[in-house]
Formats: sequence, structure tokens, C-alpha cells
Amino acid sequence: MVLAWAMIFCLAIPPVYGQYYSKTIKVGGRVEKKTRLRFFYHDIPSGKNPTTVLLAQANITQDFFSPSPYSSLYAMDDPLTIGPERTSTTIGNAQGLYIALSRDPNKFTAVLYADFAFTTGRFNGSSFSLFSRYPPTDFVPSPDTICEMAIVGGRGAFKMAKGFALLRATSSNAKTGDASLEVNVTLYHY
Repeated sequence: MVLAWAMIFCLAIPPVYGQYYSKTIKVGGRVEKKTRLRFFYHDIPSGKNPTTVLLAQANITQDFFSPSPYSSLYAMDDPLTIGPERTSTTIGNAQGLYIALSRDPNKFTAVLYADFAFTTGRFNGSSFSLFSRYPPTDFVPSPDTICEMAIVGGRGAFKMAKGFALLRATSSNAKTGDASLEVNVTLYHY
């Protein structure tokens, strides 16, 4: 009899512990914050110490005249600085992947995923994530060309971030693929 009750008790417990969710509660009192950031991002695929490297490329799309042939996959660990010069004070880095999507060898289009992490200052240890399409631009874009990209998340001071980043080339080299961009970010977070 005791064994029968023990078996019934054991069979009744798993459904209670087997649920993957908890009760949904209303959250009140959270205040959304708005933060604006301005910094420079340096993508350097050339030289002895590149910050961007080619991971994979389809054999049928090789175009040696284009810095980023169609369907090329790149990994990056690019420095973020306060000023437009690569030698400016480093405040963090952008790590991620992008894939070149333009079939036109004179244009650059990509889908970019990057985590922009800050390693100094007020936002040390915080980051935001960008996942967006970089619209078609010339390999030597004009300083007037501004690309808008989506912010899809964050951590640290930027928990649950959403927003957008405006990127503008401050310098670029079509032969090497090196580029420096001014980044103006508007983040909404908690």
C-alpha cells in the first residue's frame, strides 16, 4: 500500500516541475532611457595586422578586382575610437561577421552582425548589437552618403536596447578595402 502511494506521488510531481515557463506578471515602473553615442569605427582588411579577415568565398564568384567579392564571408574585430584617426584613443571594439552581397564589383552591399563593446569610460563592460543590411554604396563612398542600420539588443548599461546607427565614411580605400566610419547611435534602453 505504501509503495502504491509512493508511485502515485512520484507520478504526480513531474508535470509540476516539467513546465518551461513561469507566471507572466505585469512590470511597472520601468523607465526607458535614450542614449546618443558618437565614435569612429575602423575596418582594416589589409596590412600585416588586419582587423577583418576573409573566412570563406565561393569559387564561382571570385573577382580579383573587387575588394569584397560577392558571397564573401568576413570576421571582424575592429577598433572603436574617439576620433577619426586610427591612432585616436580606443574606447572599444566591434566584433562580428558580414557577408558581401553585391554582384556589382563597383558597389559594396552586406548583411552585418556586430557587437559594439565598450572597454573604457562610462559604458565600460556594456555593448549593443547591430544586425542590419548595409545598403549599396560605392567602394569609395562620398562623405555625404549616410547608411542607417538597426540596433537589435544590448547588455550592461544598454539592456534591451533598440534603436539605429547612422554610418558615414570618413575615409576609404577601394584597392585595400580599408575604411573608417563615423558612427552616430541613438539607443533606447532600460
